[in-house]
Amino acid sequence: MSTWDGTGFEPATGDGPQAPEPDEGRSASVRTAFEGMLQIRRLTNTGHADPQGIPAAWEMHRPVRAVAIALEASGLAASAVDGSGLRTATGYRLQQGESPGGVRIDWLGPPGSGAAHAEESELARCAAVLRELGWTVLLYRGARRRRFLEVEPPVGVRGPNDG
Repeated sequence: MSTWDGTGFEPATGDGPQAPEPDEGRSASVRTAFEGMLQIRRLTNTGHADPQGIPAAWEMHRPVRAVAIALEASGLAASAVDGSGLRTATGYRLQQGESPGGVRIDWLGPPGSGAAHAEESELARCAAVLRELGWTVLLYRGARRRRFLEVEPPVGVRGPNDG
């Protein structure tokens, strides 16, 4: 769930209310969260040639949040729902993936929005952002041949269920 009411920052996952337009405060919060995530990478991934190029342990313990921050900071749109759970905006929707530490990304929208026709190109944009940040991204086809992404930590990076 995302909050837009100033009670605290939550990155957009696609299951919250639609953000008001324009929202300078929200944009600043997203930038701060993303810069903070990169700073955590620089400080904790010191044994790697490119410390910013792989997810930090913090991200492995909060993968949906980390992926949401990355996607929102890149300018990609999140889907949204109203109080009754009906989709009101087209964009990405994040949820816990099937694999431990994984995240599933769907491209959803209200009925008649054309989200299904845009999903291939929009999921490709999501994948490009996340691959650049060191995540492993796999494309699948699910029910009704709808595409979705499964995002996982790269091989060799310890996740929340690793020893």
